[in-house]
Amino acid sequence: MAEPEFSARGVRIARWPRSLTRAGEVRIEDGRLALLTSYGSEIDSAPVTAVRAGRPWFAKADEAVATVNGTRYRLTGGKGFFAALKRAADERG
Repeated sequence: MAEPEFSARGVRIARWPRSLTRAGEVRIEDGRLALLTSYGSEIDSAPVTAVRAGRPWFAKADEAVATVNGTRYRLTGGKGFFAALKRAADERG
């Protein structure tokens, strides 16, 4: 199994208004973004070219909002997420 291009563990993943996991994982591997629970179960995934991500003006430095398959998720604690997502999307064209 190849190393993922990006992996951040201990990420809080929430779908308004509730938290889905407080210690999840955000992984970018083979051109796909995957949101995983602390047990490794997949919450959602999509090709990186189909994912929209941003940071609201009121968010802290380690917070992001990602839209995956039309569902908005709030991610807290995934440092380096934006750079990794952009890099992976650029590689995929």
